[in-house]
Amino acid sequence: WLSVVPAVEPYSDDGARLVRDLRAATPPPTATSPAASVLVGGAAAELADTREALARSLPWAVLIIVVSTLVLLFLFTGSVLLPVKAVVVNTMSLTATFGSLVYVFQEGHLTWLVGDVHATGLLEITTPVLLFCVAFGLAMDYEVFLLARIKEAYDHAGDNTRAVALGLERTGRIVTAAALLVATVFVAFATSGITLLKMLGVGLTLAVLVDATVVRGLLVPAVMRLAGRANWWAPAPLRRLHARWGLADERS
Repeated sequence: WLSVVPAVEPYSDDGARLVRDLRAATPPPTATSPAASVLVGGAAAELADTREALARSLPWAVLIIVVSTLVLLFLFTGSVLLPVKAVVVNTMSLTATFGSLVYVFQEGHLTWLVGDVHATGLLEITTPVLLFCVAFGLAMDYEVFLLARIKEAYDHAGDNTRAVALGLERTGRIVTAAALLVATVFVAFATSGITLLKMLGVGLTLAVLVDATVVRGLLVPAVMRLAGRANWWAPAPLRRLHARWGLADERS
């Protein structure tokens, strides 16, 4: 084996390219090793292997999360549109958060807002994965709070416009207070000297605040108001499925 000190940064694109080139090299056969191969270790190789594993497994994880969310929200609301709407608007808030992280930590803009940060031109590979899991779960939590009250009002009166207004009125303060409490905790993460924790703190703070204000306070009510009765539509087979297996509040 050989110990090699590369002239490039191991965690850069050049480092990843060096690993690929070394692994693609084919050593000449010898009498003792007729089919030898090149094995590469170290920080750059570890990062390359992590990226490959994430690229292989992450799409399946996202698919499972999205499908589970669609199924559970359908069983809760009996609607085809509302689960799709929830996934779409939550994805919008997540993309805004990822864009902010790239702008600050990857490109180096506004770094004075988050302390001593040196832009490296890339993000820590595990940060988007952790951020997606935590932020998506919190967003769905707030979504269920809001939809529960809207559905309750709609089932009682059958008026979509009034149901949306009442649902927002009854949950607005709760969702806002919960978001502020959670954001306060994540801001503490952002003061850390560890880059990973700082990224998570900034990203999750933005995700929670954007979701509780722009998404939950504006986008969701606006979309539901415009959709009208289509919010509660489902084909006959799915209506029967919801009547049999649907999730509902237990009331005395």
